[in-house]
Amino acid sequence: MTNTQQRLAHAYFSPEGCELTDFQKLVEQELTPQDVPLAKTIEKNIPIYDMGALGSMLGEAEARRDLMAEWAYGLRDGAGVLVLQGAYRDVSPIDAASEVFEEIIAQEKAANGGGADHFAAAGSNDRIWNALQKLCVAAPDVFARYFGNSSIAAVCEAWLGPNYQMTAQINLVRPGGAAQQAHRDYHLGFQTAETSSQYPAHVHDLSPVLTLQGAVAHTDMPVESGPTKLLPFSQQYRAGYAAWRREDFRAYFEEHCVQLPLAKGDAVFFNPALFHAAGANRSEDVQRMANLLQVSSAFGRAMETVDRRGMSERLFPALVQLKRDAVMSEPDQAAAIAACAEGYSFPTNLDRDPPVGGLAPQTQAGLFHQALAEGWTAARFTEALAAQDTRRQS
Repeated sequence: MTNTQQRLAHAYFSPEGCELTDFQKLVEQELTPQDVPLAKTIEKNIPIYDMGALGSMLGEAEARRDLMAEWAYGLRDGAGVLVLQGAYRDVSPIDAASEVFEEIIAQEKAANGGGADHFAAAGSNDRIWNALQKLCVAAPDVFARYFGNSSIAAVCEAWLGPNYQMTAQINLVRPGGAAQQAHRDYHLGFQTAETSSQYPAHVHDLSPVLTLQGAVAHTDMPVESGPTKLLPFSQQYRAGYAAWRREDFRAYFEEHCVQLPLAKGDAVFFNPALFHAAGANRSEDVQRMANLLQVSSAFGRAMETVDRRGMSERLFPALVQLKRDAVMSEPDQAAAIAACAEGYSFPTNLDRDPPVGGLAPQTQAGLFHQALAEGWTAARFTEALAAQDTRRQS
């Protein structure tokens, strides 16, 4: 292999370049009590933290930092997952929130048949997109008691630092609800394999530290009800965003993943690069409800506010003319669109702008490319931009 080939192999990840044997070496590690001295116990390589016993640490600045440092190290260089046992020692806020969520589910079903689910047939399960805002609007007092949780705040800050941005989606999986396939999560995990491979390797390293995945158990979750399947240490495989769609990696995951039962009020948090999948609900009567927390870094923002829709409306006729005159190459047209239009699907209103045919809705840049390729008029493009903008609004 030439020096240039070696540099390229390290600069970009591709599914073909992933080695299952390298992955196996990482996930076959064993977590020891010395790795997680503040954990109550270790179950299946997952540290369990008793927040009833550790709660007092959260009120002391130095002790809180010690606990957060252990969590941060574990999420990055350890197992990549942890459980906060008794994150809600008083589960009354969970019960109150569950009542509100059930009302929202009923209302949304009556209005439009209910929200789409990532992995189940339409109507099999229930999902509430933007449960964070909907709970706050419907019952601000419940919201205050539910999200006023210092244990959850500490683990979010441990991974993301202060000023993080909270989002949440309720997922209710009924008996018979299907399992997911193994995957990684937002950001790169929500991109297609082709798009993911276009990001350099250092961005694959960066993506996991921009978000934290969590789930709050709103019901007791025995293993037969399908709590999340997890593969400890799998977040350490750098090329995992390129590998997770490969059948051999998914087969290995199914053979070696673990599940832990959760009690109402427990919370599990994991590095978004951890290979994981929701389990199948094989119980006879457990309605498995979890609030899926996706917490984002404060730094995931541009420096300036830019009216990209207005810019796109102005740029489109100019690009149409330049294309017609054959004075601008396709790569240069694409570069102009990239500088102008919003190239990312998120944030959006997933009730009105759901992912169709994938995990992410069409971007503004994608709409621009479509309109240019299909020869749309400026009026049609402007109308489509407005409709897309409306769908994305909260």
